Amino acid sequence: MLKKTTAQDKIAALRKRVRIVQGGSSSSKTFTIIPFLIDYANKNAGKEISIVSESIPHLRRGAMRDFVKIMEWVGLMDYSAWNKSTLTYYFPNGSFIEFFSGDQPDKMRGARRDVLFVNEANNIGWETYYQLAIRTREFIYIDFNPTAEFWAHTELQNQPDVDFIILTYRDNEALEASIINEFKKAEEKAKTSEYWANWVRVYVNGEIGSLQGVVFENWKQCDYVPEHARLVGYGLDYGYRNDPTALVAIHYADGVYYLDELIYQTGLLNQQISALMRSLGVDAFQSIVADSAEMKSNAELRVEGWRIIDAKKGADSVIYGVSRMQELDLRVTKRSLNLIKELRLYVWATDKDGSATNKPIDAFNHALDAVRYYFQTITYNPDTPRFIS
Repeated sequence: MLKKTTAQDKIAALRKRVRIVQGGSSSSKTFTIIPFLIDYANKNAGKEISIVSESIPHLRRGAMRDFVKIMEWVGLMDYSAWNKSTLTYYFPNGSFIEFFSGDQPDKMRGARRDVLFVNEANNIGWETYYQLAIRTREFIYIDFNPTAEFWAHTELQNQPDVDFIILTYRDNEALEASIINEFKKAEEKAKTSEYWANWVRVYVNGEIGSLQGVVFENWKQCDYVPEHARLVGYGLDYGYRNDPTALVAIHYADGVYYLDELIYQTGLLNQQISALMRSLGVDAFQSIVADSAEMKSNAELRVEGWRIIDAKKGADSVIYGVSRMQELDLRVTKRSLNLIKELRLYVWATDKDGSATNKPIDAFNHALDAVRYYFQTITYNPDTPRFIS
């Protein structure tokens, strides 16, 4: 039977159009949202509700199974009202709840609905979600385990019409003691294992984790660059139409390098980059290590008065730069949203068998490339003079 839980109270308090429920394993995200949808359909005539996940098998073993179980528990299940071919349940008042997968394009651009529930949303692409959202009249639930940052964080969180909560197993008072004990075992393992530490972050505490095989694990977020930290240079990676131009300031203090994202923007011409740097207070007397593949851009910025150094590149320069960065103790300011996203998503490439290679993927690396250019070009000693020629 359904038992009253803290998770129910927290989800019931959500009132905005988009209601994001991030959470760990066994926090009863899905199992709590579905009763609200059943109650809404049962009490409001003619409502059209869609529950969407990445695939039909995923729905069958997850949200759909929970739906049937809950309907049986509350005494509402009428199997004659269940259309197995369309995976739709029809209520006596004309409301219905339908189940379909995110890989059915006709559903994405098909009929409108009143309510949408995107289950395990991190397995569904942004465009799929957006096509569903713009065809939803009333409100939307989104749930997921936060294995890594994705569009729920970058596109939706902190928007004025979005509620956001985090649930953990501690919010689920109906959870069996045996499962709680397994979580406590994992917490002990996390004290000595990075794998288990990441597992606990995601599945126990409901916090954003890192993808397995992430390239950089030697960084933490910080509120700001300490006042006593010294600016030692900048890294610059050019972009234009599809890729952003990225500029990152690099500071040093007490054995730690502080990274502060200043520019991350598409569509910038070189003169606009120069003007933006001046408006941001970029130090014109400090070195900026920039992509040496853009010799013309580097020359134009020098004409504008900037101390541009061509990044040293070669056959193994990416690996060298990455390995150099991995040796450092890095902090990233919390305002450096794009750099943080890249650090979480930048992983080692895999071969055809799924085994990790010694090369990173060529993606999620614009701000990271800017930083890498600096460290692979400057063999830096914090005690060297301020200016680098």
